[in-house]
Amino acid sequence: MATDKFRCSILLLNALIAFLLLITSFPVFAGSTGTRPGLSPRTATDYIHAVIQADRRVYSHDIVARLSKLGVIKATENWEQDNTLLLPAQFLLKSAELSNERGIGMRYYLTSLWPINKKNSPKSKNEITGLQEIARNPKEPFSWIVKEGNRWFYQAIYPDIATSESCVTCHNNHPKSPKKSFRVGDVMGGILINLPLGKQEKHAELGKHQFPPEIISDYVHSVLASDREIYSKYIVDRLKNQNILQPSENWWADKTLPLPAQFLLNASQLVEKRKLGIHFRLISLWPINPQNGPANEFEHTGLETVETHPIRPYIGISKIGRKTYFKAVYPDFAVTQGCVNCHNAYPGSPKKDFKLNDVMGGIVVSLVMK
Repeated sequence: MATDKFRCSILLLNALIAFLLLITSFPVFAGSTGTRPGLSPRTATDYIHAVIQADRRVYSHDIVARLSKLGVIKATENWEQDNTLLLPAQFLLKSAELSNERGIGMRYYLTSLWPINKKNSPKSKNEITGLQEIARNPKEPFSWIVKEGNRWFYQAIYPDIATSESCVTCHNNHPKSPKKSFRVGDVMGGILINLPLGKQEKHAELGKHQFPPEIISDYVHSVLASDREIYSKYIVDRLKNQNILQPSENWWADKTLPLPAQFLLNASQLVEKRKLGIHFRLISLWPINPQNGPANEFEHTGLETVETHPIRPYIGISKIGRKTYFKAVYPDFAVTQGCVNCHNAYPGSPKKDFKLNDVMGGIVVSLVMK
């Protein structure tokens, strides 16, 4: 009898321990948005737009404008036939298409009151109003909540500003351009970010919704992964395979293309300077650049986890002073054969047996919880 009671006590204790382990394994994400830290729709779109804008800036300024000015290669509308670079608008459109096709909820696209491509015309009265407002006040995005079908959405439109002379020249000289008087610094259109809120009527009230940080981190990563894949496939690998232009580690001095890892690094530095509360960087257990190794135990464990289980990110919460950070490590795949060949052939590479679609490292995303 005593033995049976003892066994029952052990079973109950084990059950209690298992339950405690279950709920403490996900201390932040187990409850509803009302019982855990969340991000407002405005903060969410600010984070997403910061990444889109940084990648767009790197491609437009550091690659297209720079290489065109040096006489190395131009960007043209018929880039495939001309063996040239994609126009900045085409690069963003391809990246957006790739991200939107993932079906993760968030969508984004380029739109304008003066589109060269009519597909980029505003799709609603709200978009027209938004484009007019950001043209008047480019320091702030214009946002609204709208119901499409039986679901509510938060939409925000951010100004798309001409950051280089090449953008201005292309639009002003294009025969299909409705406007030919753009100058550097002008608002040429907008980037619209569309976030799903849900079906309940409560979502119609602005200020009532909070996004779980892991969802926004997924959205940010989708933009990063899409831009990185488009750059690797349609810029680096295509031009390299056609013997038109070779990427280089010393890309600035060599007057050529930065490596995909450097593209992401340059974008992360631009985002870091804005001090918005979002950070990201490329890390690896086998970095060519030692600075890209894991910085702490969380990153090291995260890399090991996503290399073994690449279906989902490794996530966690940390506190530094009064600030709370959500962190996620996502698998970084070898999306092209060029990635594989570069790492395997590099003299200082710690690993030389990568294959296509292998996990080569990770992208760590960090968000300040506001």
